[in-house]
Amino acid sequence: MIETLLLRLRLRDDVSEEEEAALRGVLTSTQDYPARVRIVRRGEPLERSILLLNGMMCRCKNLRNGQRQITALHVPGDFLDLHGFTLKRLDHDVMSLGASRVAFAPHDRLIKLTEDHPHLMRLLWMTTNMDAAMHREWELSLGQRSGAVRAAHLFCELHAREEVVHKNIGHTLKLPMTQAELGECLGLTVVHTNRVLKELREAGLASFTRGDLVIHDIQRLRDFADFDPAYLYLDKRPR
Repeated sequence: MIETLLLRLRLRDDVSEEEEAALRGVLTSTQDYPARVRIVRRGEPLERSILLLNGMMCRCKNLRNGQRQITALHVPGDFLDLHGFTLKRLDHDVMSLGASRVAFAPHDRLIKLTEDHPHLMRLLWMTTNMDAAMHREWELSLGQRSGAVRAAHLFCELHAREEVVHKNIGHTLKLPMTQAELGECLGLTVVHTNRVLKELREAGLASFTRGDLVIHDIQRLRDFADFDPAYLYLDKRPR
């Protein structure tokens, strides 16, 4: 159930058999969600954190006028709201983009994990630090990168994150979102998003159609986006 999470952790540090067993013991039930369902609502009290097993989910914030900003994308192996363990509530919503399956980690079990397995908790803490690093990169994109470079950089990030689990990932990624939702990630209108996707497609870099992202030339796309994966902390070292 947690193999993808373990792959992501072991890429960055060793996880012992004892720690693996403890991590498996933290998770209780699983649940399936259809696309576009709010899993966590802003402000509601939290007593458990959520691990994404399959599918794709996002964090998002809404304005009173109905406008929305997607602030993070989550892929299998990500905890969606581990920061809620200490915050006890979120300032944003968590929503499924495609059909997804999750597992739940009750906070009382996480408390025991912090006491019995401090190294494992440091690794989980690292994942929240990585979330913050990705937030900073997205903020840089929103403030300084052009629309086309912004989209290209996001596509490179998703490819790099998936490559951790699927070494021979190929050229096609499932990206279960509409152009409007992609625009909400990029801070662009639907019209501008369409124009940006056309630019990337005509340049022979990437195409996005009906939930499929096809990367035609990953190295050229990385060069175009000036993509440096250092902020994803893909190196293995003691934590």
